[in-house]
Amino acid sequence: MKLRIKGNSLRIRLTSSEVDKFAVSGYLEERTIFASQVLVYALAAKQGIPGLEATFEGTKITLFVPSEIPAIWAANEVVSYDNNIETADGNQLYLLLEKDFKCIDAPPGEDQSDNFENPHKVC
Repeated sequence: MKLRIKGNSLRIRLTSSEVDKFAVSGYLEERTIFASQVLVYALAAKQGIPGLEATFEGTKITLFVPSEIPAIWAANEVVSYDNNIETADGNQLYLLLEKDFKCIDAPPGEDQSDNFENPHKVC
């Protein structure tokens, strides 16, 4: 699971096996260990939401996905889901969940064996 944060946007990319695991469990989590703290980022299925939502509590970022998505996403050709949510100060936070594709011009030695086949064959 890859996390990318840039400005007011948060993107999570999943490999093929991660999409399959998420379809079964409805939850994925990764940890990045710093000297004195741990950053946790998670993906969780949640009932009763119309689109992607996110929280940031303590040192944990959680991207919530409508509960019906994980099982169907593993079996379909949909590449991504996205949503804009309003922040407490009235701004927008853009959320994106996407399948991680193989990149043709990846640096030599980069392991992409679990990534989805790139439909465009060009990055």
